[in-house]
Amino acid sequence: MARRARNIYKRKDGRWEGRYIKERVNGKAKYAAVYAKTYTEVKAKLEKAKDAQKKKQIPVCKAGSVTDMGQKWLEEVSADLKESSIVKYEDLLRCYIYPGLGTTDLSDITNDQLMNFATDLKKRGGKSAQGLSGSTVSEVVSVIAGLRGYALRHGYSVVFTTDCVSIHQQRSDIRVFSIEEEERLVSWLLSHMDETSLGVYTALFTGIRIGELCAMTWDYIDIEAETMRIGRTMQRIRSNTAGGRKTEVKIFEPKSVHSLRTIPLPNCLMPLFRSYHVPGAYLLTGKADKYVEPRIMHNRFKKILDSCDIKDASFHACRHSFATRCIELGFDAKSLSEILGHSNVAFTMNRYVHPSMAHKAENMNMLNDLFK
Repeated sequence: MARRARNIYKRKDGRWEGRYIKERVNGKAKYAAVYAKTYTEVKAKLEKAKDAQKKKQIPVCKAGSVTDMGQKWLEEVSADLKESSIVKYEDLLRCYIYPGLGTTDLSDITNDQLMNFATDLKKRGGKSAQGLSGSTVSEVVSVIAGLRGYALRHGYSVVFTTDCVSIHQQRSDIRVFSIEEEERLVSWLLSHMDETSLGVYTALFTGIRIGELCAMTWDYIDIEAETMRIGRTMQRIRSNTAGGRKTEVKIFEPKSVHSLRTIPLPNCLMPLFRSYHVPGAYLLTGKADKYVEPRIMHNRFKKILDSCDIKDASFHACRHSFATRCIELGFDAKSLSEILGHSNVAFTMNRYVHPSMAHKAENMNMLNDLFK
């Protein structure tokens, strides 16, 4: 038989034969054939047979509306999520995804549609149509990726991929206290010492997060061993309780297993800790039945900065300043990463260490001694 094209042959009887894979059994291909009097005719019949075979092998099963898929996906993943994460995903679905895509069948969403949706959120998203930050849009796209994965796991057809969305995230300036600012702040705290000042002082010398500080009780601080155990965090989240307040303060374990850690305490903290120690009480109040939530602590911190004539900064600046000072003093990066509760050293160095120009100059001057 003379061969004219792949899988098309002219038979000895004068007819043309086109062959295609009908099925695979134990990895081996099983072929079927179509026949015609001319090459053109058999080629057309072969393409038609292949198309029909593809439709048999990949039945189209539409997912349903984005709203339905969102609810099903959230039910499936909720068992493995912290309450704060569940509330966060619910808010992203309710505020951004459902209004823009809720009635659309997930199987009908195209890459162009998804890219336009993300661009529109960046430009005009939010209650006041002021546009959303790159990080928020990234979180929205991440949830849509979760819906896509859910659909594929359950045999639904999906034609889009979230890889098509590229979001530029502008990193905000990271505030790190200068040595002079930190000296001024420490001096003020020591001369106005109370539970709030003790909390700020603790954050400056341990790098703990504001939620971890607010949830800290003296039961998690071992005075004899001079260690602090981080096992809880505090956060105000939206409440799902019927008839309840819109938000409520919750105390729970940190989301990451790496955040569960024990921090050795520096000597400068121990006299104050021994003085303020009240078993069972919150560190920031000295009482077991009263706490200070992160928002209140943040406002108190702002007032302290005003009193010290230090320019505005968030409470998180204490954590960045702690990390930067540690590296300047010669901490090894692995120890610092574990003290901060990070999953890897690279994240610590990229996000939390910000050498000052003076420290960079000091390092550069080491070159002076290179060839002496």
